[in-house]
Amino acid sequence: MHSYERYQKGLAPIGAIVVRLYHSDGQIRGFIRQVEADETEAILPSEELEVQTALRLAENKQVKDPDAPIYVELREGVRWDPAWGVLH
Repeated sequence: MHSYERYQKGLAPIGAIVVRLYHSDGQIRGFIRQVEADETEAILPSEELEVQTALRLAENKQVKDPDAPIYVELREGVRWDPAWGVLH
């Protein structure tokens, strides 16, 4: 089971991969972004994805540093489901 770090603005390093989870049409969905130098968002090419698909895609994008954490941003009252992995 993969573990993830809880995203907090200003604490994730530049270049970090962030999976934002949010409510959309009654479901929890995700998209992937990358932290930029000025804390703007660089949206990585992805669509609105099912949560586990978004998390796996983020893992695949960590090819440069597979040990780097993947951050998760919970929005709009989304609660973490332990079936997705471990969130620190």
